[in-house]
Amino acid sequence: MWGVFKKEATLQPHLVRYWLNAKIDDPLKFKKQVKYICELHQEAKTLLEQGIHLISTDEMTGIQALERLFPNKRIKPKQVEKIEFEYERHGTLSLIANWDVARGKVVSPSIGPTRTEQDFSEHIQRTIKIDEKAEWIFIVDKLNTHKSESLVKLVAESCGITIDLGRKGKEGILQSMDSRADFLSDESHRIRFVYIPKHTSWLNQIEYWFSILVRRLLKRITVRSTEELSQKILNFIDYFNQHFAKPFVWKFKGFKDHK
Repeated sequence: MWGVFKKEATLQPHLVRYWLNAKIDDPLKFKKQVKYICELHQEAKTLLEQGIHLISTDEMTGIQALERLFPNKRIKPKQVEKIEFEYERHGTLSLIANWDVARGKVVSPSIGPTRTEQDFSEHIQRTIKIDEKAEWIFIVDKLNTHKSESLVKLVAESCGITIDLGRKGKEGILQSMDSRADFLSDESHRIRFVYIPKHTSWLNQIEYWFSILVRRLLKRITVRSTEELSQKILNFIDYFNQHFAKPFVWKFKGFKDHK
């Protein structure tokens, strides 16, 4: 038996894979939202032709500025690149990034020590200034900073909405995260947010680009400060946009109904 186990372990090194049995309160609503987001991805180029920017947005937090104690050993024939295990930490950064779904590039990134409500609101403000009169659709997850009071006020001001917004925690649009999310996702607004369902981060295309950033840059570099780390990330974004910008091919159209 042990010999058989050893043989299987050799042939199949990944014998365990994590699996999540997501608890979905309303399966019909869940499937409808997933299908809607998939349709947005597939219509991104058409939307852009109509002057509508479809943007996938999220944060990558806790990016460590690591200084490797010894230089990497370069790739040799039949050998992988070797990176020094030990390092010295020089702080962390948070990256808020936008993926332009139609163009396949990163636009208006924000890098700083935090990812607060104010950080995210200011990031969105800088983004929409790229094309101030255009329509914007931001695909985001349900993090509380994506349903904030600051964001509601920014959208209201940018869209010329002058109604009474109420008071946070008390009444009106600002009362709760649900009421704020309803306002921010209103399809009649020039700037609106589409929220991915819980446990569907794979619907947010910026997550795929984050994996590229990790594999191609963050796992391989050594830096001596957060300032150096920030500059390397920005340089990588510029290089990626110049040489590799290309929309992701999105084939998934949503879950089929099973009777």
